[in-house]
Order: sequence, then structure tokens, then C-alpha cells
Amino acid sequence: MKNKRVSWILAACAGMFLLSGCGSEKQKIFQQAEKDMAQGSYEYARQGFEASVSNEWKVAESYRGAGICSLRLGNYEDAIAYFTNALNCEKVSKSLARDILSYRAAAQWHARLLDDAMADCQTLAEDYTMDADTYYLTGKIALAMDSYDEAASNFSQAYEEDSTYDRAIEIYEAYLEQDMEADGTKYLEAALTTEAKDAEDYCDRGRVYYYMEDYANAQKELIEASNKGNTEALMYLGMVYQAQNDISNARSMYQDYISGADSPAKGYNGLALCDIAEGNYADALTNISNGLPAATTEEMQDLLYNEMVVYEKQLDFATALQKAREYLEIFPEDEKVEREMKFLQTRVGTTQ
Repeated sequence: MKNKRVSWILAACAGMFLLSGCGSEKQKIFQQAEKDMAQGSYEYARQGFEASVSNEWKVAESYRGAGICSLRLGNYEDAIAYFTNALNCEKVSKSLARDILSYRAAAQWHARLLDDAMADCQTLAEDYTMDADTYYLTGKIALAMDSYDEAASNFSQAYEEDSTYDRAIEIYEAYLEQDMEADGTKYLEAALTTEAKDAEDYCDRGRVYYYMEDYANAQKELIEASNKGNTEALMYLGMVYQAQNDISNARSMYQDYISGADSPAKGYNGLALCDIAEGNYADALTNISNGLPAATTEEMQDLLYNEMVVYEKQLDFATALQKAREYLEIFPEDEKVEREMKFLQTRVGTTQ
């Protein structure tokens, strides 16, 4: 499939100097890349944007698109290079430059180039209008640099601009990553002061209670959301039950989620986690296999990681090592799996 798509991209402009209407072909390639990116087909999209760069069609936008795809694929160094190329193009509008700078700062944060990331955030603050996303990103980078007051100020601005459940959870998770859970919990508590108005609100409140490990209230809110027709609530109910080691009810929720969700990959991953908890490793591999075809990049990352875990738990270290290598080909910046691969190499007795 990959080769077929690449062939189509290359063939589309093969006769660009011979055929009239080449401009329309170039436009189609760019539009297809945008469509692929929107659908989560990031590698196909990246190839399409590369073709658009070669065609000199919307070059800055094409570099930007390739950068976003690389960012989503975890290829952070490539993403930074694409975004830098985009910024170096001629006639980049101020709004586009602001957008690209934000993406480059995010890629630099992931690559742990914190000084570079903060420099881009400072440029955003000095030369452009800040919004909730840029305040949040700046706070996250400042926190990683141990600039706690600066982080707190930016997170406060982010939440003031966007007082949603999602934003509260994002800030909480940023603090949690730095073992500063108490600083993030106040945002969760603030989000809960908002009264639920619909099924989505009940689901969001359930998520917040889940992160606070208040499983009784999480269950109550998520059941209400589910009763009002929110399918996503079933996924979080499964997570709540699993956190309480109630594998039977967790499995039931994941199965219900798979039956009703447009994209069931997360549900299959949940089932695989239930299987792993019960030592049913063959079933876990089956559920992982079932989840992969419809998975987004993020969902694929979880599924492939758990696939490696299954083989390791079966003491099949050779296959686990192979899976770790395959995983890192797709997500090369995952330091956790890099460490795990080194451990597996010691068990297999190889340094290859």
C-alpha cells in the first residue's frame, strides 16, 4: 500500500513540463497530503508534502505539513528541520510563522532541546499574540527547566484563557510528569466547580475524578455520561474498573466500547491490558492484532508497546527485543523503550 501511494505521488507530476494542467496535479498532491494528515496517515502525508516541496507548490505550507507529520510520528529532529525550512521560506505570513514557531517549540520540547524551545516561546511572546496553547506550551517547557514560577504563571494564563476540563487535565499531567502532583490537582479541583450540562461534561468530570483517583465519583459521573449516550465514557469506565483491579467489569466496558466506537483501537488495547493482568498472553496478542488496523499513531504506539511487554512477560526475550527494535523504527525518540531494549539485549546475550 505504501509503495502504491508513493508511486502515485511521483507519477502525478512525472510529466509536469509536458502536460498542461500540471498545476492542478500539484494541487491534488498537496490536497491529498492534507487529507492523509487529517486522517492520521502521517507517513503517506509526509511523502505527499515532500513531493509538494519538490514541485515548489506551497513550499512553506508543505514543509509545515511534513513537520507536523514527523512530530506525530515521534521523529522530532526531522520535525525541527522541516519547521526551520518552512520559516526560512520567502513570504511566510505572520500567522503562518506564529503557527510554525509553536510547532517547532513543541518538537524541541519533545527532543529535550529546552533552551531552543524556550527561545521560540519567548519569540512568540514578544512578537506574536499568545493564546491558551502557547501559554500552556511555555509553562510545560519552563517546568522541565525547573523554572517553577514561570511555569505556574503560564499555566495560570493558559487556564484563564481556556477553562476546560481538557486543559485542566493537561496541566495536571504536566505537573505529574515532574512529580508535582499537588500543584496540578488544584486545576482538577477548579474544573469540577463547573456544573455538568450534557453527556460530554459528565464524561469529562468522570475523567477528572479518575485522575484524582476518586473512583467512586468517577464511576458515578461516567455512568451518567454513558446513560446519556456518550461512548467514550465506556472507555474511561473500563480504566476506572481496571485501576481498582476489577478486571471482569473493565473487560465488559472495553467490549461495550468496541461495539459502539467508530475507532475501536483503544478498546482492544484495554482488553489486551486485561489479558496481561490475568496472564492470558495469547489473547492479549490477538486483541493487539485486532486493534492495530484502525489505530491512530498514538493508539498504535500503545498497542505496539504492549505487544513488546507481552513477549517479555512470556520470557520470550528474543521476540521482545525484535519488537522493541521495530517499535523504535517508528518511534525513535522513546527513551523508555530504548532503556528496555538495552535490558532485553542483556537477556538475549547480544549487543546487536
